[in-house]
Amino acid sequence: MGKVVLVTGVARQLGGRFVRRIQRDPEVERVVGVDAVTPEHHLGGADFVRADIRQPAIARVLAEHDVDTVVHLDVTGTPLGSGGRTAVKETNVIGTMQLLGACQKSPTVRRLVVKSSTSVYGSASRDPAVFTETTPPKSLPSGGFAKDAVEVEGYVRGFARRRPDVAVCVLRFANILGPRADSPLADYFSLPVMPTVLGYDPRLQFVHEDDVVDVLRIASHEPRRGTLNSGTFNIAGDGVLLLSQCSRRLGRPTVPVLLPAVTWVGSALRTVGITDFSPEQIRLLTHGRVVSTVQMRETLGFNPAYTTAEAFADFAHSRGPGLLPPETLAKAVDKVAALSPAGGATPQSAG
Repeated sequence: MGKVVLVTGVARQLGGRFVRRIQRDPEVERVVGVDAVTPEHHLGGADFVRADIRQPAIARVLAEHDVDTVVHLDVTGTPLGSGGRTAVKETNVIGTMQLLGACQKSPTVRRLVVKSSTSVYGSASRDPAVFTETTPPKSLPSGGFAKDAVEVEGYVRGFARRRPDVAVCVLRFANILGPRADSPLADYFSLPVMPTVLGYDPRLQFVHEDDVVDVLRIASHEPRRGTLNSGTFNIAGDGVLLLSQCSRRLGRPTVPVLLPAVTWVGSALRTVGITDFSPEQIRLLTHGRVVSTVQMRETLGFNPAYTTAEAFADFAHSRGPGLLPPETLAKAVDKVAALSPAGGATPQSAG
């Protein structure tokens, strides 16, 4: 591993965990954590630099600390604090552009690791049963975090062509779950009543947050004997779960809604401040998505400790019943019922 590692997005739980873990590696001399917001959690002995990666000042941070390994985790679908979707997109896209520009000019940077998402494949009715890393999407994401991830990967490929001397690793994570999961899908699974698309039961994959930290370490190291950690890799736990299985394991009822009304349901949920039901998330909960992890095992040399089902079970155990006040639940159910073409059907049990 590089002796000086810079990690972006350390104000989030995932970034904080990775920073604390990487410091225990004997090869690492210093860790520099960067974020526009001061973390509320401890970063161990890491140096924290409050800097916005959307600004050119990030180049000075790389230079001042002689950084040789950059782990870019500040690519996310959820705002931090009071920031909205615009701020998230700017950090994802413009922030990545600025960071890559700084890396390109840096004579010391030798390794770049980028957190991406399997959402770059999109979700469509004509999708293949399983996506490999080289499978083109049938329908490119049209907005939201998924579109950001596509743009980020495009900039990373351009950087890799301009700096062939830098080892570049892009990790496409399936939906990350665990006790501290912070994502729109985690918010959706935390709803007391889950709206679903009538007639669809999508296949879903998950990766546990502990496995995310472990694979980031592997990507940040020099490759182990017989492995290669440069390139693009799908990261997911073994197996799949149907959405109906997820709802049963959570013990939460579902409201089946006709597909044309799903966007109205999303608007209703946003109105009561429960979750961000973006069009891309709706497509995922309609058509699902499954990716191949052969390259993760055979080339990267990573074997997750958690299967998809085990990652979901750990998440479900951490949530428990009755997370939201009765008033909020009543508002959400009333809005869903009022917008349903079925004329206000009552929530049904998921079995």
